[in-house]
Amino acid sequence: MAFTTTVKEVIACDKTGLLAKHPSWERTLLSEIATILNGAPFDSEMFSNTEGVPLIRIRDIQSGMTSTYYRGTYDESFLVNRGDLLIGMDGDFNSAYWASGHALLNQRVCKITSIETLYSQKLLAYLLPSYLSAINQHTSAITVKHLSSKTIGDIELPLPPRSEQTRIVEKLEELLSDLDAGVAELKAAQKKLVQYRQSLLKAAVEGALTTEWRTTNQPKETGTQLLERILIERRARWEAKQLAKFKEQGKAPPKDWENKYPEPVKPDISDLPELPKGWVWSSIGQCFYVGVGATPSRKEPEYWNGEIPWVSSGEVRFVEITNTKELISRSGLNNSSTQINPIGSVLLGMIGEGKTRGQVAILGIEAANNQNCAAIWVTETDIPPEYVYYWLWSRYEETRRGSSGNNQPALNKSIVEKIPFPLPSLNELHVIVGLVSTSLSQIEDQEAAIKYSLKQSAAQRKNILKAAFSGQLVLQDPNDEPASVLLERIRAEREQQKKTTQS
Repeated sequence: MAFTTTVKEVIACDKTGLLAKHPSWERTLLSEIATILNGAPFDSEMFSNTEGVPLIRIRDIQSGMTSTYYRGTYDESFLVNRGDLLIGMDGDFNSAYWASGHALLNQRVCKITSIETLYSQKLLAYLLPSYLSAINQHTSAITVKHLSSKTIGDIELPLPPRSEQTRIVEKLEELLSDLDAGVAELKAAQKKLVQYRQSLLKAAVEGALTTEWRTTNQPKETGTQLLERILIERRARWEAKQLAKFKEQGKAPPKDWENKYPEPVKPDISDLPELPKGWVWSSIGQCFYVGVGATPSRKEPEYWNGEIPWVSSGEVRFVEITNTKELISRSGLNNSSTQINPIGSVLLGMIGEGKTRGQVAILGIEAANNQNCAAIWVTETDIPPEYVYYWLWSRYEETRRGSSGNNQPALNKSIVEKIPFPLPSLNELHVIVGLVSTSLSQIEDQEAAIKYSLKQSAAQRKNILKAAFSGQLVLQDPNDEPASVLLERIRAEREQQKKTTQS
Protein backbone atom coordinates (compact mmCIF):
# COMPACT_ATOMS: atom_id res chain seq x y z
CA MET A 1 0.00 0.00 0.00
CA ALA A 2 1.01 3.62 -0.40
CA PHE A 3 1.35 6.71 1.76
CA THR A 4 -2.16 7.90 2.71
CA THR A 5 -1.52 11.00 4.84
CA THR A 6 0.47 14.17 4.03
CA VAL A 7 4.07 15.09 4.73
CA LYS A 8 2.82 18.17 6.56
CA GLU A 9 0.88 15.93 8.97
CA VAL A 10 3.92 13.70 9.42
CA ILE A 11 6.06 16.70 10.34
CA ALA A 12 3.40 17.99 12.73
CA CYS A 13 3.33 14.75 14.76
CA ASP A 14 7.10 14.15 14.74
CA LYS A 15 8.62 13.46 18.15
CA THR A 16 12.19 12.68 17.08
CA GLY A 17 13.25 16.27 16.52
CA LEU A 18 14.75 15.28 13.19
CA LEU A 19 12.02 16.99 11.18
CA ALA A 20 12.32 20.31 12.98
CA LYS A 21 13.52 23.69 11.71
CA HIS A 22 14.77 26.98 13.16
CA PRO A 23 12.08 29.69 13.58
CA SER A 24 13.93 31.96 11.15
CA TRP A 25 13.92 29.35 8.40
CA GLU A 26 11.23 28.57 5.85
CA ARG A 27 10.14 25.28 4.31
CA THR A 28 10.23 24.34 0.65
CA LEU A 29 9.00 21.37 -1.32
CA LEU A 30 11.72 19.01 -2.48
CA SER A 31 10.25 19.22 -5.98
CA GLU A 32 10.95 22.98 -5.96
CA ILE A 33 14.67 22.65 -5.30
CA ALA A 34 15.53 19.36 -6.98
CA THR A 35 14.78 17.15 -9.97
CA ILE A 36 13.41 13.66 -9.43
CA LEU A 37 14.28 11.05 -12.05
CA ASN A 38 12.39 7.76 -11.84
CA GLY A 39 14.13 4.63 -13.07
CA ALA A 40 13.04 2.84 -16.24
CA PRO A 41 11.24 -0.53 -16.46
CA PHE A 42 14.09 -2.40 -18.12
CA ASP A 43 13.18 -5.78 -19.60
CA SER A 44 14.19 -8.49 -17.13
CA GLU A 45 14.78 -10.90 -20.01
CA MET A 46 17.82 -8.77 -20.87
CA PHE A 47 19.30 -9.03 -17.37
CA SER A 48 22.64 -10.80 -16.99
CA ASN A 49 25.10 -11.68 -14.23
CA THR A 50 28.18 -11.19 -16.38
CA GLU A 51 27.74 -8.83 -19.32
CA GLY A 52 26.16 -5.50 -20.19
CA VAL A 53 25.76 -2.23 -18.28
CA PRO A 54 25.45 -2.42 -14.46
CA LEU A 55 21.83 -2.04 -13.35
CA ILE A 56 20.84 -0.53 -9.99
CA ARG A 57 17.99 -2.29 -8.21
CA ILE A 58 16.48 -1.42 -4.82
CA ARG A 59 18.58 -4.01 -3.02
CA ASP A 60 21.78 -2.36 -4.32
CA ILE A 61 21.26 1.13 -2.90
CA GLN A 62 22.81 0.63 0.52
CA SER A 63 25.66 -1.60 -0.62
CA GLY A 64 26.51 0.78 -3.45
CA MET A 65 27.25 -2.06 -5.84
CA THR A 66 25.30 -4.36 -8.13
CA SER A 67 25.71 -7.83 -9.62
CA THR A 68 23.00 -7.31 -12.23
CA TYR A 69 23.75 -6.18 -15.79
CA TYR A 70 21.53 -5.07 -18.66
CA ARG A 71 22.31 -6.21 -22.22
CA GLY A 72 19.68 -4.21 -24.09
CA THR A 73 19.50 -0.71 -25.54
CA TYR A 74 18.82 2.20 -23.20
CA ASP A 75 18.32 5.96 -22.96
CA GLU A 76 21.48 7.59 -21.57
CA SER A 77 19.35 9.87 -19.38
CA PHE A 78 18.94 6.86 -17.07
CA LEU A 79 22.70 6.53 -16.45
CA VAL A 80 23.78 7.11 -12.85
CA ASN A 81 27.29 8.15 -11.86
CA ARG A 82 29.28 7.67 -8.69
CA GLY A 83 28.07 10.11 -6.01
CA ASP A 84 24.51 10.50 -7.34
CA LEU A 85 21.83 10.51 -4.64
CA LEU A 86 19.36 7.61 -4.90
CA ILE A 87 16.16 6.56 -3.13
CA GLY A 88 14.61 3.09 -3.01
CA MET A 89 10.86 3.41 -3.52
CA ASP A 90 9.80 0.03 -2.09
CA GLY A 91 10.45 -1.59 1.28
CA ASP A 92 12.36 0.56 3.76
CA PHE A 93 12.72 3.67 1.52
CA ASN A 94 16.50 3.83 1.88
CA SER A 95 18.58 6.67 0.43
CA ALA A 96 22.31 6.78 -0.26
CA TYR A 97 24.98 8.09 -2.58
CA TRP A 98 25.76 5.61 -5.34
CA ALA A 99 29.22 4.26 -4.49
CA SER A 100 30.18 2.53 -7.76
CA GLY A 101 30.75 3.64 -11.34
CA HIS A 102 28.18 4.42 -14.02
CA ALA A 103 25.06 2.24 -13.97
CA LEU A 104 21.47 2.26 -15.16
CA LEU A 105 18.59 3.38 -12.96
CA ASN A 106 16.02 0.60 -12.74
CA GLN A 107 12.35 1.11 -11.94
CA ARG A 108 11.36 1.75 -8.30
CA VAL A 109 14.66 3.57 -7.77
CA CYS A 110 14.88 7.33 -8.29
CA LYS A 111 17.71 9.84 -8.52
CA ILE A 112 17.50 13.17 -6.69
CA THR A 113 19.55 16.13 -7.94
CA SER A 114 19.26 19.44 -6.13
CA ILE A 115 19.67 22.85 -7.76
CA GLU A 116 22.89 23.73 -5.96
CA THR A 117 22.36 27.49 -6.16
CA LEU A 118 19.17 27.02 -4.16
CA TYR A 119 19.78 23.98 -2.00
CA SER A 120 22.88 22.03 -0.97
CA GLN A 121 22.86 18.47 -2.29
CA LYS A 122 24.88 17.39 0.74
CA LEU A 123 22.38 18.92 3.16
CA LEU A 124 19.58 17.21 1.24
CA ALA A 125 21.38 13.88 1.61
CA TYR A 126 21.69 14.39 5.37
CA LEU A 127 18.01 15.34 5.69
CA LEU A 128 16.36 12.70 3.51
CA PRO A 129 16.75 9.59 5.72
CA SER A 130 14.74 11.13 8.57
CA TYR A 131 11.88 12.21 6.31
CA LEU A 132 11.82 8.92 4.42
CA SER A 133 11.81 6.97 7.69
CA ALA A 134 8.90 9.03 9.01
CA ILE A 135 6.96 8.53 5.76
CA ASN A 136 7.71 4.80 5.93
CA GLN A 137 6.29 4.61 9.45
CA HIS A 138 3.09 6.25 8.23
CA THR A 139 2.78 3.91 5.22
CA SER A 140 0.62 0.86 5.83
CA ALA A 141 1.25 -2.36 3.97
CA ILE A 142 0.19 -5.97 3.88
CA THR A 143 3.30 -7.01 1.96
CA VAL A 144 5.77 -4.41 0.63
CA LYS A 145 5.50 -0.67 1.25
CA HIS A 146 5.53 1.61 -1.79
CA LEU A 147 6.72 5.21 -2.17
CA SER A 148 5.69 7.50 -5.02
CA SER A 149 7.77 10.22 -6.63
CA LYS A 150 4.90 12.61 -5.85
CA THR A 151 5.32 11.94 -2.12
CA ILE A 152 9.06 12.49 -2.45
CA GLY A 153 8.43 15.77 -4.22
CA ASP A 154 5.97 16.81 -1.50
CA ILE A 155 8.56 16.51 1.28
CA GLU A 156 8.64 19.90 2.99
CA LEU A 157 12.32 20.44 3.67
CA PRO A 158 13.66 23.00 6.14
CA LEU A 159 15.05 25.97 4.21
CA PRO A 160 17.95 27.79 5.88
CA PRO A 161 19.69 30.69 4.05
CA ARG A 162 21.92 29.25 1.32
CA SER A 163 25.13 30.37 3.07
CA GLU A 164 23.96 28.80 6.31
CA GLN A 165 23.31 25.56 4.47
CA THR A 166 27.00 25.45 3.53
CA ARG A 167 28.06 26.15 7.12
CA ILE A 168 25.77 23.39 8.43
CA VAL A 169 27.20 20.87 5.97
CA GLU A 170 30.79 21.84 6.83
CA LYS A 171 30.10 21.42 10.55
CA LEU A 172 28.31 18.11 10.01
CA GLU A 173 31.20 16.77 7.96
CA GLU A 174 33.63 17.87 10.67
CA LEU A 175 31.68 16.22 13.50
CA LEU A 176 30.45 13.13 11.71
CA SER A 177 33.67 12.18 9.93
CA ASP A 178 35.36 11.12 13.17
CA LEU A 179 32.15 9.53 14.45
CA ASP A 180 31.64 7.57 11.22
CA ALA A 181 35.28 6.45 11.25
CA GLY A 182 34.80 5.14 14.77
CA VAL A 183 31.63 3.32 13.75
CA ALA A 184 33.46 1.76 10.80
CA GLU A 185 36.17 0.49 13.16
CA LEU A 186 33.57 -0.95 15.52
CA LYS A 187 31.80 -2.75 12.68
CA ALA A 188 35.11 -4.10 11.41
CA ALA A 189 35.85 -5.43 14.91
CA GLN A 190 32.36 -6.91 15.01
CA LYS A 191 33.02 -8.72 11.73
CA LYS A 192 36.37 -10.01 12.99
CA LEU A 193 34.68 -11.47 16.06
CA VAL A 194 32.26 -13.37 13.83
CA GLN A 195 35.19 -14.71 11.82
CA TYR A 196 37.10 -15.60 14.99
CA ARG A 197 34.10 -17.49 16.37
CA GLN A 198 33.83 -19.54 13.17
CA SER A 199 37.58 -20.26 13.28
CA LEU A 200 37.28 -21.28 16.92
CA LEU A 201 34.40 -23.67 16.23
CA LYS A 202 36.19 -25.13 13.22
CA ALA A 203 39.38 -25.70 15.24
CA ALA A 204 37.37 -27.30 18.02
CA VAL A 205 35.48 -29.85 15.93
CA GLU A 206 38.50 -30.73 13.77
CA GLY A 207 40.74 -31.38 16.77
CA ALA A 208 43.17 -28.50 16.26
CA LEU A 209 42.08 -26.81 19.48
CA THR A 210 43.08 -29.82 21.58
CA THR A 211 46.26 -30.86 19.75
CA GLU A 212 48.45 -30.10 22.76
CA TRP A 213 46.03 -31.83 25.13
CA ARG A 214 46.29 -35.07 23.14
CA THR A 215 50.10 -35.08 23.40
CA THR A 216 49.94 -35.34 27.20
CA ASN A 217 46.70 -37.23 27.78
CA GLN A 218 45.70 -40.81 27.02
CA PRO A 219 41.91 -41.31 27.09
CA LYS A 220 40.49 -44.53 28.49
CA GLU A 221 38.14 -44.85 25.52
CA THR A 222 38.82 -43.76 21.93
CA GLY A 223 36.21 -42.20 19.69
CA THR A 224 35.79 -45.52 17.91
CA GLN A 225 35.17 -47.32 21.20
CA LEU A 226 32.76 -44.61 22.32
CA LEU A 227 30.79 -45.00 19.08
CA GLU A 228 30.64 -48.78 19.52
CA ARG A 229 29.31 -48.33 23.06
CA ILE A 230 26.72 -45.78 21.89
CA LEU A 231 25.48 -48.17 19.20
CA ILE A 232 25.22 -51.04 21.69
CA GLU A 233 23.35 -48.87 24.20
CA ARG A 234 21.07 -47.54 21.47
CA ARG A 235 20.09 -51.04 20.37
CA ALA A 236 19.52 -52.03 23.99
CA ARG A 237 17.12 -49.09 24.46
CA TRP A 238 15.21 -50.10 21.32
CA GLU A 239 14.93 -53.71 22.48
CA ALA A 240 13.76 -52.63 25.93
CA LYS A 241 11.05 -50.44 24.39
CA GLN A 242 9.91 -53.25 22.07
CA LEU A 243 9.69 -55.73 24.96
CA ALA A 244 7.73 -53.17 26.98
CA LYS A 245 5.27 -52.80 24.07
CA PHE A 246 4.79 -56.57 23.81
CA LYS A 247 4.19 -56.77 27.55
CA GLU A 248 1.72 -53.89 27.47
CA GLN A 249 -0.18 -55.62 24.64
CA GLY A 250 -0.09 -58.95 26.48
CA LYS A 251 1.78 -60.60 23.60
CA ALA A 252 4.83 -62.82 23.52
CA PRO A 253 7.70 -61.44 21.41
CA PRO A 254 7.47 -62.94 17.90
CA LYS A 255 10.28 -64.99 16.42
CA ASP A 256 13.31 -62.99 15.25
CA TRP A 257 11.77 -59.73 16.44
CA GLU A 258 15.29 -58.44 17.21
CA ASN A 259 16.11 -58.53 13.48
CA LYS A 260 13.65 -55.67 12.85
CA TYR A 261 15.98 -53.22 14.56
CA PRO A 262 16.49 -50.21 12.21
CA GLU A 263 20.24 -49.99 11.82
CA PRO A 264 21.45 -46.35 11.98
CA VAL A 265 22.79 -44.88 8.77
CA LYS A 266 26.57 -44.86 8.52
CA PRO A 267 28.20 -41.69 7.19
CA ASP A 268 29.68 -41.37 3.73
CA ILE A 269 33.30 -40.53 4.58
CA SER A 270 34.67 -40.58 1.03
CA ASP A 271 34.99 -36.78 0.87
CA LEU A 272 35.55 -36.08 4.55
CA PRO A 273 38.90 -34.88 5.92
CA GLU A 274 41.14 -37.11 8.00
CA LEU A 275 40.53 -36.83 11.72
CA PRO A 276 43.14 -36.79 14.53
CA LYS A 277 44.25 -40.09 15.99
CA GLY A 278 41.63 -41.43 18.37
CA TRP A 279 38.76 -39.73 16.53
CA VAL A 280 36.18 -41.39 14.26
CA TRP A 281 33.60 -40.23 11.74
CA SER A 282 30.04 -41.11 12.73
CA SER A 283 26.70 -39.58 11.79
CA ILE A 284 24.02 -37.72 13.72
CA GLY A 285 21.67 -40.62 13.05
CA GLN A 286 24.18 -43.18 14.33
CA CYS A 287 24.70 -41.46 17.64
CA PHE A 288 21.30 -39.97 18.40
CA TYR A 289 17.58 -40.33 17.97
CA VAL A 290 16.26 -37.59 15.65
CA GLY A 291 12.63 -36.52 15.96
CA VAL A 292 10.56 -34.08 13.93
CA GLY A 293 7.81 -32.16 15.67
CA ALA A 294 4.38 -30.93 14.62
CA THR A 295 1.94 -28.07 15.07
CA PRO A 296 -1.33 -28.90 16.84
CA SER A 297 -4.38 -27.67 14.92
CA ARG A 298 -4.89 -23.96 15.51
CA LYS A 299 -8.58 -24.48 14.79
CA GLU A 300 -8.83 -26.18 18.19
CA PRO A 301 -8.39 -23.56 20.95
CA GLU A 302 -8.09 -26.24 23.63
CA TYR A 303 -4.81 -27.40 22.05
CA TRP A 304 -3.11 -24.10 22.90
CA ASN A 305 -2.17 -21.92 25.90
CA GLY A 306 -1.50 -24.95 28.05
CA GLU A 307 1.53 -25.79 30.20
CA ILE A 308 3.88 -27.44 27.67
CA PRO A 309 6.54 -25.18 26.02
CA TRP A 310 6.43 -25.43 22.23
CA VAL A 311 9.32 -24.24 20.07
CA SER A 312 8.80 -22.71 16.61
CA SER A 313 11.67 -22.81 14.11
CA GLY A 314 12.01 -19.02 14.37
CA GLU A 315 13.19 -19.45 17.97
CA VAL A 316 16.04 -21.74 16.89
CA ARG A 317 18.85 -19.20 16.40
CA PHE A 318 22.11 -20.13 18.12
CA VAL A 319 20.82 -19.79 21.69
CA GLU A 320 19.86 -21.82 24.72
CA ILE A 321 16.07 -21.93 24.84
CA THR A 322 14.75 -21.41 28.36
CA ASN A 323 11.24 -20.22 27.47
CA THR A 324 9.03 -20.24 24.40
CA LYS A 325 6.61 -17.79 22.81
CA GLU A 326 3.82 -20.35 22.77
CA LEU A 327 2.54 -23.17 24.96
CA ILE A 328 0.44 -26.16 24.00
CA SER A 329 -1.88 -28.24 26.13
CA ARG A 330 -1.71 -31.93 26.94
CA SER A 331 -4.60 -32.36 24.52
CA GLY A 332 -2.62 -30.57 21.80
CA LEU A 333 0.33 -32.88 22.46
CA ASN A 334 -1.80 -36.02 22.31
CA ASN A 335 -3.59 -34.96 19.13
CA SER A 336 -0.49 -34.21 17.08
CA SER A 337 2.76 -35.99 16.25
CA THR A 338 4.94 -33.64 18.26
CA GLN A 339 6.58 -34.92 21.44
CA ILE A 340 8.30 -33.53 24.50
CA ASN A 341 12.06 -33.40 24.04
CA PRO A 342 14.37 -33.78 27.05
CA ILE A 343 16.53 -30.97 28.40
CA GLY A 344 19.80 -30.86 26.47
CA SER A 345 18.24 -31.79 23.13
CA VAL A 346 19.75 -29.90 20.19
CA LEU A 347 17.24 -28.37 17.78
CA LEU A 348 18.11 -27.81 14.11
CA GLY A 349 16.07 -25.55 11.81
CA MET A 350 15.08 -27.41 8.63
CA ILE A 351 12.90 -24.99 6.66
CA GLY A 352 13.35 -21.50 5.22
CA GLU A 353 15.22 -19.51 2.60
CA GLY A 354 16.31 -16.90 5.14
CA LYS A 355 18.67 -17.56 8.04
CA THR A 356 16.47 -20.09 9.86
CA ARG A 357 17.43 -23.23 7.94
CA GLY A 358 20.59 -24.68 9.49
CA GLN A 359 20.47 -22.65 12.72
CA VAL A 360 20.69 -24.55 16.01
CA ALA A 361 19.73 -24.20 19.65
CA ILE A 362 19.98 -26.18 22.88
CA LEU A 363 16.93 -26.86 25.02
CA GLY A 364 17.37 -25.61 28.58
CA ILE A 365 13.85 -26.88 29.33
CA GLU A 366 11.68 -29.80 28.32
CA ALA A 367 9.75 -28.69 25.24
CA ALA A 368 7.91 -29.87 22.16
CA ASN A 369 8.70 -28.39 18.74
CA ASN A 370 7.10 -27.77 15.37
CA GLN A 371 7.60 -29.67 12.12
CA ASN A 372 10.13 -27.17 10.78
CA CYS A 373 12.92 -28.22 13.11
CA ALA A 374 14.51 -31.52 14.10
CA ALA A 375 15.13 -32.48 17.71
CA ILE A 376 18.36 -34.40 18.37
CA TRP A 377 18.18 -36.31 21.66
CA VAL A 378 21.81 -35.97 22.70
CA THR A 379 21.27 -36.68 26.39
CA GLU A 380 20.52 -40.36 25.75
CA THR A 381 24.32 -40.60 25.41
CA ASP A 382 27.30 -39.34 27.43
CA ILE A 383 28.16 -36.81 24.72
CA PRO A 384 27.87 -33.20 25.92
CA PRO A 385 25.01 -31.45 24.06
CA GLU A 386 27.24 -28.40 23.65
CA TYR A 387 29.61 -30.33 21.40
CA VAL A 388 26.81 -31.32 19.03
CA TYR A 389 25.63 -27.69 19.10
CA TYR A 390 29.13 -26.40 18.29
CA TRP A 391 29.56 -28.94 15.48
CA LEU A 392 26.28 -28.00 13.78
CA TRP A 393 27.00 -24.31 14.31
CA SER A 394 30.43 -24.69 12.69
CA ARG A 395 28.89 -26.22 9.55
CA TYR A 396 25.89 -23.87 9.30
CA GLU A 397 26.52 -22.89 5.67
CA GLU A 398 27.30 -26.48 4.65
CA THR A 399 24.12 -27.76 6.29
CA ARG A 400 22.09 -25.20 4.36
CA ARG A 401 23.61 -26.42 1.09
CA GLY A 402 22.77 -30.02 1.93
CA SER A 403 19.02 -29.46 1.66
CA SER A 404 16.45 -30.79 -0.76
CA GLY A 405 13.36 -29.34 -2.39
CA ASN A 406 12.63 -27.03 -5.28
CA ASN A 407 10.41 -24.18 -4.11
CA GLN A 408 11.67 -23.77 -0.56
CA PRO A 409 15.06 -25.23 0.31
CA ALA A 410 14.53 -27.68 3.15
CA LEU A 411 16.17 -30.34 5.23
CA ASN A 412 14.32 -33.43 6.38
CA LYS A 413 14.79 -36.14 9.00
CA SER A 414 16.71 -38.41 6.64
CA ILE A 415 19.14 -35.65 5.63
CA VAL A 416 19.69 -34.65 9.27
CA GLU A 417 20.43 -38.25 10.25
CA LYS A 418 23.06 -38.49 7.49
CA ILE A 419 24.95 -35.39 8.65
CA PRO A 420 28.53 -36.55 9.42
CA PHE A 421 29.68 -36.14 13.00
CA PRO A 422 33.32 -36.18 14.22
CA LEU A 423 33.65 -38.11 17.48
CA PRO A 424 36.69 -37.95 19.77
CA SER A 425 37.04 -39.59 23.17
CA LEU A 426 34.66 -38.58 25.94
CA ASN A 427 37.54 -36.98 27.87
CA GLU A 428 38.49 -34.82 24.91
CA LEU A 429 34.87 -33.90 24.29
CA HIS A 430 34.64 -32.32 27.73
CA VAL A 431 37.95 -30.48 27.25
CA ILE A 432 36.72 -29.10 23.91
CA VAL A 433 33.43 -27.93 25.41
CA GLY A 434 35.23 -26.21 28.28
CA LEU A 435 37.68 -24.36 26.01
CA VAL A 436 35.03 -23.29 23.51
CA SER A 437 32.58 -22.24 26.19
CA THR A 438 35.17 -19.96 27.79
CA SER A 439 36.18 -18.40 24.47
CA LEU A 440 32.58 -17.91 23.35
CA SER A 441 31.79 -16.17 26.61
CA GLN A 442 34.66 -13.76 25.98
CA ILE A 443 33.45 -13.17 22.42
CA GLU A 444 29.94 -12.45 23.67
CA ASP A 445 31.30 -9.91 26.17
CA GLN A 446 33.23 -8.15 23.39
CA GLU A 447 30.21 -8.20 21.09
CA ALA A 448 28.06 -6.70 23.83
CA ALA A 449 30.60 -3.93 24.37
CA ILE A 450 30.72 -3.17 20.64
CA LYS A 451 26.93 -3.20 20.41
CA TYR A 452 26.74 -0.73 23.30
CA SER A 453 29.32 1.55 21.67
CA LEU A 454 27.44 1.43 18.37
CA LYS A 455 24.24 2.34 20.19
CA GLN A 456 25.99 5.29 21.82
CA SER A 457 27.38 6.40 18.47
CA ALA A 458 23.93 6.22 16.89
CA ALA A 459 22.50 8.35 19.70
CA GLN A 460 25.34 10.85 19.34
CA ARG A 461 24.81 11.03 15.59
CA LYS A 462 21.09 11.60 16.08
CA ASN A 463 21.75 14.45 18.52
CA ILE A 464 24.16 16.11 16.08
CA LEU A 465 21.64 15.86 13.26
CA LYS A 466 18.83 17.17 15.48
CA ALA A 467 20.95 20.19 16.33
CA ALA A 468 21.79 20.74 12.67
CA PHE A 469 18.23 20.41 11.38
CA SER A 470 16.80 22.70 14.06
CA GLY A 471 19.37 25.45 13.47
CA GLN A 472 21.34 24.86 16.67
CA LEU A 473 24.59 23.55 15.21
CA VAL A 474 25.91 26.78 13.68
CA LEU A 475 25.18 30.44 14.35
CA GLN A 476 22.79 32.40 12.18
CA ASP A 477 24.53 35.23 10.32
CA PRO A 478 22.47 38.46 10.00
CA ASN A 479 24.32 39.20 6.77
CA ASP A 480 22.96 36.08 5.09
CA GLU A 481 20.21 36.39 2.53
CA PRO A 482 17.07 35.66 4.62
CA ALA A 483 15.36 32.31 4.08
CA SER A 484 12.17 34.14 3.13
CA VAL A 485 13.98 35.89 0.26
CA LEU A 486 15.53 32.60 -0.83
CA LEU A 487 12.07 31.02 -0.84
CA GLU A 488 10.74 33.83 -3.04
CA ARG A 489 13.64 33.27 -5.42
CA ILE A 490 12.97 29.52 -5.49
CA ARG A 491 9.33 30.06 -6.36
CA ALA A 492 10.15 32.71 -8.95
CA GLU A 493 12.59 30.37 -10.67
CA ARG A 494 10.05 27.59 -10.52
CA GLU A 495 7.39 29.79 -12.07
CA GLN A 496 9.76 30.87 -14.80
CA GLN A 497 10.59 27.24 -15.51
CA LYS A 498 6.89 26.43 -15.90
CA LYS A 499 6.43 29.25 -18.36
CA THR A 500 9.45 28.11 -20.35
CA THR A 501 8.12 24.58 -20.45
CA GLN A 502 4.64 25.66 -21.52
CA SER A 503 5.99 27.86 -24.31
